[in-house]
Amino acid sequence: MYRDDLGRFKEFKAQGVAIRFGKFSVKENKQIEKNVQEFLSLTGIENADKLLYTDRYPEEKSAITELKRKHAFRLHIGKGIARPWKLVYYRAKKMFDVNNYKGRYSQGDTEKLKAYHSLHGNDWKKIGAMVARSSLSVALKFSQISSQRNHGAWNKTETRRLIKAVEEVILKKMSPQEMEEMDSQLQENPEGRLSIVRERLYKGISWVEVEAKVETRNWMQCKSKWTEILTKRMTNGGFVYRGVNALQAKINLIERLYEINVEDANEIDWEDLASAIGDVPPSYVQTKFYKLKAACVPFWQRKTFPEIIDYLYETSLPLLKEKLEKKMKRKGTRIQTPTAPKQVFLFRDIFHCEDDSEGEDIEEQSAE
Repeated sequence: MYRDDLGRFKEFKAQGVAIRFGKFSVKENKQIEKNVQEFLSLTGIENADKLLYTDRYPEEKSAITELKRKHAFRLHIGKGIARPWKLVYYRAKKMFDVNNYKGRYSQGDTEKLKAYHSLHGNDWKKIGAMVARSSLSVALKFSQISSQRNHGAWNKTETRRLIKAVEEVILKKMSPQEMEEMDSQLQENPEGRLSIVRERLYKGISWVEVEAKVETRNWMQCKSKWTEILTKRMTNGGFVYRGVNALQAKINLIERLYEINVEDANEIDWEDLASAIGDVPPSYVQTKFYKLKAACVPFWQRKTFPEIIDYLYETSLPLLKEKLEKKMKRKGTRIQTPTAPKQVFLFRDIFHCEDDSEGEDIEEQSAE
C-alpha cells in the first residue's frame, strides 16, 4: 500500500467499500476521465498527454511536476475509486495515451516494426517509442507478423514447450526471497515436492515471453491452451463441463451471475465465481460464459451486461433446468459436487510432461 492511499482507504472502509483489483469497470473508467479533466481545469495544464506523459515535454516538465505536487495529483487521480492510486494512474495512462489508438498498421509501419525488432529484440518499450505506439500494441502486432503460426490441434512437442515456457516465466517472476526458499526446500527434499500458490499459475504471466519460447504459436493460442491444460491438471483429469455436470455448471453460473447483480463484466470477481463450477482457473469460467451468451442470447453484442444476464436467467435457465431434469431420470446419472478450490498445488502435478497429449477441448461433448 502506498502512503497516499491510507486516507482514501480508511474512508472506503468506513463506507463498507472493498478495495478492488483486476479489470476496471465502465463506471471506474468514467470516474478516471472525470478526475483527469478536473485536474486539468484546476491546474491549467493543457492536456492529458502533458499531465500523464510529462517526460515527453522536457521543457515544461519542471513546471508540470510542481503543479502535480502542489495540487496533490496522487490523491486527485484516485478520487472516488477504491483502488491504489498507482493502479488508477497506470489505467489513466493507458486510456489517454495518444499512441494507443493509432489504428491499423500500414505496410510501412509493419516493415519498420520488423526492422526495429531485428535490432532491439523484444524490448517492446523501446520499439513502441520509436514507432509512436504503445509497447503492448507493438508486441501484439509482432506476434501476428513474425512468422507462420501453426493452427489446429497442438502436437506433443509444442505442448511440452508450452508447459516448460510457462514454468520458466513463472519462476523468473519470483522474488529472490521466494527463490531462496525454493532452493532450501529442494535441498531438504531432493525429490522436489515443491508447491506453488494457485494464483501464480494464471496471474501475471507474460504471454509474449511464453510465445517467444514456444515459437510455433501466438500468445493467444498459448494462453488458451494453457487454460485447457491447467484446468485438466487442477481437476486431476476430470471433465467439469461434460454431460449432466455441464448442464449443472451452466445453471450454477447463470444463478451466481444473477445474484451478484453488477452493471459491468469487469466488476465480476471471476476467481470467486469459479468456485461455482469447481477447482478451475478464472479464465476457464470466462471462456464458458462467453460461449454461453454467444450460444443462448440473440444479438448479445447489442445488449448491456445486465440485459444479457436477465435474458439468461429468465429465458435460458428454465430450459437448462428442464433439460437437466430429463437427463437425471436416466438410471445411474448423478451430478458431482463442485470441488472446493485448492490454494496450493505441487509443482510436479502441474508442470509434469509425462503425458503431454492434452488435445482439443472436448469437455462439452455429450453436454447437450
